[in-house]
Amino acid sequence: MSWSRHRFPLTVAAGLDGAGLVALAITINGLRQSNLAHQQLLLLALTLIYLSLGWLFGSYTLLKLARLRWTQLLLRLGITSAASLVAGALLGWLLRLPPEIGLLHRGSLIPLFSLVTLWSALVRLGLRQGQRLSPLPGWQIVALANEAEAIAREWHRDGASGQTPVPAILSFSPTLWSTQSPHTAIALSSGVATAANVQQFCQLVVGEGHPVLSLAAMAERELQRIPPRWVGDQWLLFSSRIDGEHSTVEQQLKRFADVVISVLLLLVTSPILALAAVAIRAQDGGPVIYRQQRTGLLGQPFAVLKLRTMVPQAERGEALWATEHDARITPIGRWLRRTRLDELPQLINVLRGEMSLIGPRPERPELEDRLEAEIPNYRLRHWVRPGLSGWAQVNMPYTASVEDSELKLSYDLFYLRNAGLWLDLLILVRTIKIVLKAAGR
Repeated sequence: MSWSRHRFPLTVAAGLDGAGLVALAITINGLRQSNLAHQQLLLLALTLIYLSLGWLFGSYTLLKLARLRWTQLLLRLGITSAASLVAGALLGWLLRLPPEIGLLHRGSLIPLFSLVTLWSALVRLGLRQGQRLSPLPGWQIVALANEAEAIAREWHRDGASGQTPVPAILSFSPTLWSTQSPHTAIALSSGVATAANVQQFCQLVVGEGHPVLSLAAMAERELQRIPPRWVGDQWLLFSSRIDGEHSTVEQQLKRFADVVISVLLLLVTSPILALAAVAIRAQDGGPVIYRQQRTGLLGQPFAVLKLRTMVPQAERGEALWATEHDARITPIGRWLRRTRLDELPQLINVLRGEMSLIGPRPERPELEDRLEAEIPNYRLRHWVRPGLSGWAQVNMPYTASVEDSELKLSYDLFYLRNAGLWLDLLILVRTIKIVLKAAGR
């Protein structure tokens, strides 16, 4: 799974962070002559606190940056350790631990998280150095002359080239071939895949030990999205993911999880929903819930429910995308959008079976007519049940143009190809992070 391969270094870093914290805690408490025999649960809690706050404050995403600055490294790790120290001290105060339980004493916590900061910095620098010394096999793209510029432009669209360098783009020749690395994989553009003598070219390249894939397959592995214009006539590759009347065991498990989690979330967030409803009503006296037609599974329309974030009668004419500084968004609505709390009423849509917790976000039918005309393979996103959050939503902000919608579709197509319980769990965790950091728009 390409999404898990990209996160393997982050998992290794988290494992090393946890191991280092445990080892340092044992050492420090040994020097303080404090016995950890009855403090294993506290040590586990302290480790989970540090790993969770490191995830929240972005100390692991440092491994994905093209260029890492010392100030950036120390700032994120420093904030993580400081917050963990405060959380550990607060936990000790709440539990009213006796003096012999010294793990959460400030004399242990201060040196522990000071040393853990240094250890975590060394872990990240070591992993980045290891990636440089043992780089993954490279790619070369073989394309027609008139395709090269569009391919390079697509690669740069979401800034992924900062993490994954743009491969060399070579002109197609059915009989001539040269490469600087024997481990290079070859990606063929749509034009080359349908060109004459392409089979002869593939035979030559594969004979030299180079794997050959389509440009769409390369994007799936390296960019974790599939640009719809690179799919071409390969749309049948997505047909096995259609949600039909006869559900698979995995789809049934997902539906069960949708219902259980939605009920729990509605119960837990009901006080927040009540406060938001009062604030929305007090602001301008308008309705609290906003109903809007969206396109669902297999193109079926349904009414999506949201907390109202715009002024009443925000759209009097044609349907419009919301922009970053949209004057129609109310002050309370702006905060609700940043935290994604405006989407909570859609848990009712999930319980009705119109949506899932995870899937492509449903779009408005009025906008989709234009999107289908301008974006190839757009209707593929209707093959799975729309979601409260999705792969596109955790990788990019709200869409505000046809170009943004095409980029969003590339993430939706990746999800369509790789959908599963583990990827859904990753999207759910990243959605929680967006809510906690109020990083939505």
